[in-house]
Amino acid sequence: MARTRLRNRLAEDTGRVIVLSAPSGYGKSVLLRQWVEDDPRPSFTVLLGPEHNDPTVLVDAVVERLERLEPFPADLGDALLAPSPNVENIVAPRLVAALGDRTRPFVLVLDELERIEAPDALKIVAALCRGVSGGSQLALASRTEPPIGLGRLRARRRLTELGRKDLTMTKGECAVLLAALGLQLSPAQLDAIARRTEGWPAALYLAGLALGESADPGRALARFTGDHRIVVDYLREEFLLPASLNHAAFLRQAATLERLSGPLCDFALERDDSGVVLDELSRSNMLLVPLDRRDEWYRLHPLLQEMLHRELLRTEPAAAPVIHRRASEWWSAAEDSHQAIHHAVAAGAEDLAGELLFAAVPEYSAGGRNATVIGWLERLGERGVAASPGAGLTAAWAELTFGHGPRAEHWMAVTRRLLGEAEGGAGAELEAGLALGDATLCRDGLAAMRETVAAVEPLLPEDDPWRSLTSLLDGVGLHLLGSEREAAQARLREAVRRGSVGALDLQVIALTQLALIAIERGDWRTADDEMSRARAQIDRAGLADYPTMGFPAAASALVRAQRGASAKAGADLETGKRLLAKLEHFTPWYEVETKLMLARASARLGRRAEAEELLASATAQLTEIPDGSLLRAWTEEARAAIGAAADSAQLTPAELRVLHYLPQHLSFPQIAASLQVSPNTVKTHAASVYRKLGCSSRDQAVRRAREIGLLDPP
Repeated sequence: MARTRLRNRLAEDTGRVIVLSAPSGYGKSVLLRQWVEDDPRPSFTVLLGPEHNDPTVLVDAVVERLERLEPFPADLGDALLAPSPNVENIVAPRLVAALGDRTRPFVLVLDELERIEAPDALKIVAALCRGVSGGSQLALASRTEPPIGLGRLRARRRLTELGRKDLTMTKGECAVLLAALGLQLSPAQLDAIARRTEGWPAALYLAGLALGESADPGRALARFTGDHRIVVDYLREEFLLPASLNHAAFLRQAATLERLSGPLCDFALERDDSGVVLDELSRSNMLLVPLDRRDEWYRLHPLLQEMLHRELLRTEPAAAPVIHRRASEWWSAAEDSHQAIHHAVAAGAEDLAGELLFAAVPEYSAGGRNATVIGWLERLGERGVAASPGAGLTAAWAELTFGHGPRAEHWMAVTRRLLGEAEGGAGAELEAGLALGDATLCRDGLAAMRETVAAVEPLLPEDDPWRSLTSLLDGVGLHLLGSEREAAQARLREAVRRGSVGALDLQVIALTQLALIAIERGDWRTADDEMSRARAQIDRAGLADYPTMGFPAAASALVRAQRGASAKAGADLETGKRLLAKLEHFTPWYEVETKLMLARASARLGRRAEAEELLASATAQLTEIPDGSLLRAWTEEARAAIGAAADSAQLTPAELRVLHYLPQHLSFPQIAASLQVSPNTVKTHAASVYRKLGCSSRDQAVRRAREIGLLDPP
């Protein structure tokens, strides 16, 4: 029925955010649908589900709909490329900015918001509330008041709220609804039914059906109340029990599924008439809601689904897991990994869920959906993960993503044991994934790391996302083992290219390793170029707080300190130390390189004690890399650089700027003109440079600066 009173209120209110908050059965979805049909602005609806607790999935759903109107800026999509996007500091601010820049007004509806519980997903909803502007409106429908900071919206008068009291039907609306059901009640009967149902639309509708079908309407009215339990009992008595045995069995079992279609139900419920049954039920009073215009997909009304699901658990307690497992198989064949994993987890089928999870790791990591993976692992529980080699290996890679070495090793050990106990051998994909996990942790040295990569890589398809990792590990191994530098660079360039598609964190690490090769040969300009690219990707994808970004931050600090950009170098140094502290016994070569770069940067910035502490830590960790001869050489170079920096003291930024002009054989007045300072200032800074470097001439100062890395080689 048309609820004109409420539709007019929504049409007249100018709040940028509309919140409908009431229990199920109060007509929230119907009211919003009627309102947007009257509104001239383009409207878009997202029916929320458990999968939208992953903030990346939620943002993608919103963007997919609103982009039909006008495109979003690229930086919003870039912010979702990290395995675990930084919602609070990167994604949400970019989303707010993108909404503020839109020129065409729209209406966006988020229905069933009560399904969103994850804090990061709620932050996305809050960002939508802050960002919607320019004549647009955001409408939220939820069974409970959403925890998204509505108080601030109320204070700014940006909020329109309709609660349970507003959505309760008036006596006049009760009369209209009952008249639509063919009932003409006396004023006394109308008062009674409005009072008993308390104006709850769902209860009122069901009461109307009861009265219409009863030979004694007065008696039916007397026993009907709006209590939720009574309504559920009534649903069972009036919808399920009178249904044919065929339809009743179908309804009970179909309630296990979130979405219904003929082919899915045929396979999951082991029937061959589901399409016909769905069509018949949709034309009756079975509270079956169509999800498309072709009548191919449906869902049950939540009240009915909840009752039916409880009925299934009571009458066929073993049926739900079987239905979920078959639904998982159907969705897997349809190449929908999300639905396939969802049903496998719901079935408690640890092995199937694990296989599907591990197969989805590269896709989900590249798509910024690590939160979804972790959510599924949590649903399986530690015992469930420990029972499945695929789930165990997925847990190991989730820990590796965050630099947690011991926890990754624990789950790899669990996986190895399970694979050893498996009858008929393990899947090649799991064996390869386990081997790559070993190579990543590099506990047996660099040569063993390269040998593992060489054994696994030929088994991978050319476009396999794991090749980003194999090319990176092989390039690092070639470099640190002192093999041909050109071969190492070629493999690292391959990692850069492959990582650009779906592994930006690996691409950044490869760029950083290339910068180290340039530093090794004294080519600071190339190192600066590589680190500029790395920093751009970090900013683009919001990777700055990612634990494994400590290594790029350390290399950036060293390069910037060498250029004399002391303030930026200092900021990078602090970032590198903070992120290094988040790593837990991670890959040895990675930690050693990070510490050496931080030590050299600290020395350049005049922090000798800090530099020596970092160097001592790197030296101690070298014992974990038996074949890291190049790292040992770097350690000695770092020790010498720290000593040289201490002996030469620290040049000020102004002195470093003058130093960079000394190799050009310009006169002091010419240097002064370039720097826009007086010749006397340049002369004073040059004299200070000579003194700090222990030199007496310009040529000696340039030579000494090149020796300790303050200047590029000639």
